[in-house]
Amino acid sequence: MKRSLISPFKRITTQKPNATVLLFLAAVLAVIVANSSMSGFYNTLLDYKVSLQIGGYELFAHHGETMTLLQFVNDALMAIFFFVVGLEIKQEMLVGELSSVRKALLPVIAAFGGMIVPILFYMLICHSGDAARGAAIPMATDIAFALAVLSMLGKKVPTSLKTFLTALAVVDDIGGIVVIAIFYSSHIEFGLLLAAFAIIVFMFLCGKFGYARKWLYYIGGIIVWTLFLESGVHATIAGVLVAFTIPTKTKICHKKLQDEIQLLFNMMPSGERSFKGSTMLSHKQVEVLHTIQQTAYNSVPLVQEIESNFSSFVNYVVLPLFAFVNAGVVIGGVTTETLMGVPLAIVLGLVLGKCLGIFSFTWLFVKSGVGKMPKGMTTHNLLALSMIGGVGFTVSLFLASLSFGEAMPELFNGAKIGIFAGSIISGVVGFFWLRHVLNKEHALAASKS
Repeated sequence: MKRSLISPFKRITTQKPNATVLLFLAAVLAVIVANSSMSGFYNTLLDYKVSLQIGGYELFAHHGETMTLLQFVNDALMAIFFFVVGLEIKQEMLVGELSSVRKALLPVIAAFGGMIVPILFYMLICHSGDAARGAAIPMATDIAFALAVLSMLGKKVPTSLKTFLTALAVVDDIGGIVVIAIFYSSHIEFGLLLAAFAIIVFMFLCGKFGYARKWLYYIGGIIVWTLFLESGVHATIAGVLVAFTIPTKTKICHKKLQDEIQLLFNMMPSGERSFKGSTMLSHKQVEVLHTIQQTAYNSVPLVQEIESNFSSFVNYVVLPLFAFVNAGVVIGGVTTETLMGVPLAIVLGLVLGKCLGIFSFTWLFVKSGVGKMPKGMTTHNLLALSMIGGVGFTVSLFLASLSFGEAMPELFNGAKIGIFAGSIISGVVGFFWLRHVLNKEHALAASKS
């Protein structure tokens, strides 16, 4: 099988809970360093210039200024994160929980509630001034952390709950992407944007007509990202749009794969040489095995192959680095007055807003008779799941950096406090309530059997 430039990262285990732990540890380390004698080093590191010169062109530059490490992570590496998110969304829309109106309706309604109500709670506290810019922060659910909470309860959790939460989080991500595109873009250069969309259309047509080459999407993606960066539309949107151009068709139909490989195995000649436990194949045998390998490779959709190539890099490099450079909340100097502003607004949005939004929209939709709960979901475990939906770490931090960032460090610091507190409360309360509910449901099922 063809090797990827980032294939070494694929050798790392891709178990999500492990990646989530690494993300959490990176955030904790950032808090410790930011509040220690190393805080000066931490701030200097964030301002470190990241430069990549290609001839006379500086790749990591924004309006002629070389990116700092913080900007590089938020504008460049997070574009890769949203690229992978886009690949996941595309798969869900084609064959997953969002592939039909019937499947998608309930999680879509739930996600809308989980986005609208948190914003309203936030606006109750911060409805004017610079603080109002952060209204979108509590609308995000961090799927990695949320699923990690569910995984701690093991096999007791019905599959329908995991599927519902995953679909909800995917719609949540789409909402976050739309918000970033609309509200965090400024001084748009339409000429550059038009050029970017022309390349996107070209890549889409290449895939449509069967010319699916990874290098085309990688190079095209970098060019589109550069154009978006300079156009005024946030560069992470480029990652999502490029992801939607990746084709899903395979060169070999999966149903025919077994017949193709069986045919090749039948063509395998004898002729290997063995001596003292060592075996050498003949040239013809090696050729047939390479053909089998290529045949199997051609049966994997490019959208899944590229997602597989990047997922470990994103989970184990991009997200922990993102957490480390963005999560360095400074605790010293925080006053009660400060906590009553942005931090309180975010905590209310995540803890109460997400829970009430997801639960009420879902419950009302089911009660209306239009939708119905999937097998294994009850009113009680839906409430617990709605609480866990308030774990909004990664995308919430990203939205906070876009809302306040370097221009408003005090508000950004307050937002981090709110995100940490709200996510921890939502995760802990949701975990214990769901455990209580599932234990009661299992005990009731056991008594009936």
